[in-house]
Amino acid sequence: MPTVVRKSTMSLAESRREVLHAISWQVYSSVWSPPTDLFESEEALVVRVEIAGMKEEDFEVALENNVLLIAGARTDSPERRAYHQMEIRFGKFATSVALPAPVDAEAAHAEYKDGFLTVTLPKAKPNQIKVK
Repeated sequence: MPTVVRKSTMSLAESRREVLHAISWQVYSSVWSPPTDLFESEEALVVRVEIAGMKEEDFEVALENNVLLIAGARTDSPERRAYHQMEIRFGKFATSVALPAPVDAEAAHAEYKDGFLTVTLPKAKPNQIKVK
């Protein structure tokens, strides 16, 4: 069973997400970030995004320079409502996760189930790692 390891310093992507989240309530940013987890097993890195009310084809998933980018838009009902409390966010969202190890992008796969998008990225084998 893998051990959960938390880094004490934030990556650039994590600090960017925190800053955007902190100011989004003040400036009403049109793009928001859903809760996102990154964990590691012996074989893969796994990114899990909590985003209910979507379909698998509603997500855009890309890997660039060892950073996983996930984006999409969650639409609200067109029905007019008088909210007394509103905490569920709608509209465009995006999140980015800096991956701590090289991965085999060709073998990666994503699944959306029960309100979670799970992206599994198998770790690259030593002969697959490209030196730049």
